[in-house]
Order: sequence, then structure tokens, then C-alpha cells
Amino acid sequence: MINLPEIDQKYLIETLQELLHIPSPTGYTAEAITYLEGKLAEFPEISYHRNAKGSLLASWTGDLKTSPRGLTAHVDTLGAMVKEIKSNGRLKLTQLGGYAWNTIEGEGCTVLASKGEPVRGTVLLHKASGHVYGKEVNTTERSGDTLEVRLDCKTTSLGETRQAGIEVGDFVVFDPRVEINNGFIRSRHLDDKACVACTLAGVRALHQAGLQPAQDTTLHFSNYEEVGHGAAAGFPEKLRELVAVDMAAVGEGQTSDEFHATLCVKDSGGPYHHGLSQRLRSLADEYEIPYKVDIYPHYGSDGEAFWRAGGDVAVALIGPGVDASHSYERTHLEALLGTTRWIMAYLLN
Repeated sequence: MINLPEIDQKYLIETLQELLHIPSPTGYTAEAITYLEGKLAEFPEISYHRNAKGSLLASWTGDLKTSPRGLTAHVDTLGAMVKEIKSNGRLKLTQLGGYAWNTIEGEGCTVLASKGEPVRGTVLLHKASGHVYGKEVNTTERSGDTLEVRLDCKTTSLGETRQAGIEVGDFVVFDPRVEINNGFIRSRHLDDKACVACTLAGVRALHQAGLQPAQDTTLHFSNYEEVGHGAAAGFPEKLRELVAVDMAAVGEGQTSDEFHATLCVKDSGGPYHHGLSQRLRSLADEYEIPYKVDIYPHYGSDGEAFWRAGGDVAVALIGPGVDASHSYERTHLEALLGTTRWIMAYLLN
């Protein structure tokens, strides 16, 4: 058994914080990908490039070439786009990714104006004042028709909003609100930036220890996972197995929690590859990595995206437990470290 090198916890947390502060809703990920390129540039043994779709693909030569493997984690997040500029100058939204409308009510946001500077705003119910609308504030269903963006610029009309440079189709990003307390990390968009940070921290630890993967390895940082087709393309033809690294869903009826890495054996798309999942269990046991095994009822991954695109590979899924997924999320450093160690164990064996 090859001993796992120490993980630089400071690097892991700082990388995660930096990523969380880079806006990257699905379809607007170039800045985050550029950031990842800068991180990978620290490892001369790894070559990388962007594909036409905008994902970042990195190649790492292993000891063997008999069973090339891949790791994938996605840098795109939930977000929105401007669906309509209302007559009062406020904005209707269309969602990027799947989330409940009520989870963004009251959230600060930034409209990335296509014809001007970014404009700050707040997502509010269109009848938000309890002093004006009374019980209607409580009983109104939250939806794309009842929530709006109140802009922090002087506008009371469609024309004034357009003068601020905002147009239909502009991206809207929600404030991450990153806080770290007692080992807990809470923020929007831990899905899946936590796993991107774990992957980079694992690669860095192996690099500093002078280790390389057991097999030729492709690292795939995808940019369209939240809409279902992130890692559908980009892997080499000879790839034989793929481990998706994505958050574990925490809630009633789940075994996952915020303190463990989790192996998902089935989600809404069906079971993952049993043989690869069993290997990952054995590696976790061998390296004494505490873990959970779980099933997610409303979940899909980039591994499944590759399967649906015709990928003839074994696919498994691991990741840290994240509470309140697709809302204001939270995880713990213990889960991140467990996931990072699991990534390293897989790469080395």
C-alpha cells in the first residue's frame, strides 16, 4: 500500500474560497476555468487544454496505460438569466439549474450587464412589503412570475433599465456568502466547487510528494453539469473508468452527513458500476477513510452524462456531504479531507 501524502489544508480552504467568489453560473464559466488553468500550471507534469465547449481537460501520465481513468468535477453553479425587463424596470428571471424559487428570495445578486457595468440587486417577491400587502406576502407562491430583481440603480421603467446596459439574456449571479466557522464551510455553490478544490488539493499533495497516478488519468473540469450534459464529451477514447466527484445529499432518510465522504451507489438515473464502487469501498477501508454509502432520489451526475452520451466506461460517484443542497449549503472540513484522501487513494491504486 502506498502511503497517502499530507494534504495542505490551507491550500484546500483558500482554493475553495477563491473559487466560490468567482461567478460561474452554467454558461458563464470562462473566468473560473481561467482560474483553474492557473492552478494546474503549478504542475509541469500535467498538460491541459479547453475543449470547444469550454470545459478544462487535463492529462496526467501514469505508471501504466492499460486502463486509463478519469476524474470529473464541475465548476458551473446554479444561477439565472434575465427573462424579461418589466415595465417598472425590474427583472424577471429564468433559472440556470434546478432549484426551488423560494431558496433565492431575499438573496443579493449581480446582473452581468452585457452593455454596461455589473449592476447589483436583490431577489424579492413582487409584492414584498408586509405593510402594504399583508397576508398576501405569506400566501403567494414563489415562482418565476412572482419573484423579481430589484436593481440598485435608478430605474422605474424598461427604458431606464436598458440604459443601464441590461438586456434580456444577461446572466445573474447569486451572492455566495462564504463563511468558515469551527471547521464548517457555508456558502452557496459548494456544489460542486468543494469537489473541484478537493481534486486540486489531492493533485497538489501527490505532486509535492513526487508521486504519479497508477494509470494515465484525465481530469475533467466541466462547465454544464447543472443542466445535465457537462461531461458528455472530452474524454479520450481508451478511457475505461470514471469517478465523478460531486456533493453528497444530506437530509432525512439519507446516510450522508457533513462530516464524511460518501459513495453514491444509485441516484435518479439508476445504479452506478458495482465493481468500481466496490473497489472504492475497499480503498476507503484500506486507507481508513471514514465514509458513508448512500442513494440520492433526486440527483444526476456528470458520470451519467458521459454514460448517456455513449461512454463505454465504468462509472462511480464520491463526494463530501453537503447540507441544504441547491440552497444555502454547508459542509465540514472533515468531509473535504476525506474526499481528498479518497481521490488520492484512487489515483495511486
